Amino acid sequence: MSPILSVSPILIAAGGTGGHMFPALALARSLLERGQPVTVVTDDRGARYLPDDIDRHVIRAGSPTGALGARLRGVLALVRGTTQTLRLMRRLKPRAAACFGGYASVPAGLAARLTGRPLLLHEQNAVFGRANRLLARFARIIALSFEGTSHVPAGPAVIVTGNPVRPGFRLDAAVFRAPSATEPFRLLVIGGSQGARIFSDVVPEAVALLPEPLRRRLRIQQQCRPEDLARVCERYTADGIDAEVTAFFKDMPSQLGQAHLLVSRAGASSLTEIMAMGRPAILVPYSAAADDHQRANAEILAAAGGAVRILQADFDATALKSELEALLTDPDRLEAMARAARDHYQADAARRLADAVLAMLPTSDRVESLAAASGTEVAR
Repeated sequence: MSPILSVSPILIAAGGTGGHMFPALALARSLLERGQPVTVVTDDRGARYLPDDIDRHVIRAGSPTGALGARLRGVLALVRGTTQTLRLMRRLKPRAAACFGGYASVPAGLAARLTGRPLLLHEQNAVFGRANRLLARFARIIALSFEGTSHVPAGPAVIVTGNPVRPGFRLDAAVFRAPSATEPFRLLVIGGSQGARIFSDVVPEAVALLPEPLRRRLRIQQQCRPEDLARVCERYTADGIDAEVTAFFKDMPSQLGQAHLLVSRAGASSLTEIMAMGRPAILVPYSAAADDHQRANAEILAAAGGAVRILQADFDATALKSELEALLTDPDRLEAMARAARDHYQADAARRLADAVLAMLPTSDRVESLAAASGTEVAR
């Protein structure tokens, strides 16, 4: 168990995926840089993302969805997690709470309501998530990553802050230049934290259909599930394709900074990192994502001109080959897409979130006001 903090902290809660945890940790860093203590509440899955220097508490949580038995177990886990968080709040007396979605954030939101702490919710996706919907009635501020996010409940103040990214994604270090027709072309294929089996099936086949001069230019780095590594590697080797296949990229900022084009899912974190680095992308939204939120995410960047969207139902080797061939032979279009992606990124999202959290505090305890967050606008 983490020690009692000497000064009452800001409590930050997030679910157990990187998509929820990365922006939560970005807020934590921003507050710590201002001398504001923080404590992070998450579940067992989220704990693996936490660095040693941030105060943390692991609670029980579950999803109240699925079959009846699974729903009951999820509800019981949330009740237990809320009890744990209430005890924690009575001990630490946090001044405010910020929740970043995922069901592991629900106990903290409920405990904030029961103890009278001001609550901010942050939504990473272009569709307001289910866990956040459960808490919206208790929130003072709702912070969005995208203007035009759907299913945002009425009531709380709504601001657009953008979505913070992990450390290392620096726009000023990632100027994009499309390669000439005689230079190597770096294709990066990423499928989220677990990889995407459909990419293992479709991408090698699509690449094999390309004209030989384009195939020779390709330098592919592809994320695969561990069980797919051998067959994907063998397929590229058999076709004479220069490819590195791995289950995990240790330095994603470096990988993105070297890429000329991505094939990617459209989760909020992946999309924000693509925009932060200003890279053109072919987005294939995960069709089973809750509320089809990846499709909504992809539509926003595609509408801005920063990406090509292919629905999973339409994603086959022929469709991907067509898009790859068009983009590999059109450097002007690639550079225009990169500019559009970069222009759609809000680089100061963590600062805006910190401003909003601190603005909820009583005047005597406030470090900065929301008015200091230039560019942070109420969006209804």
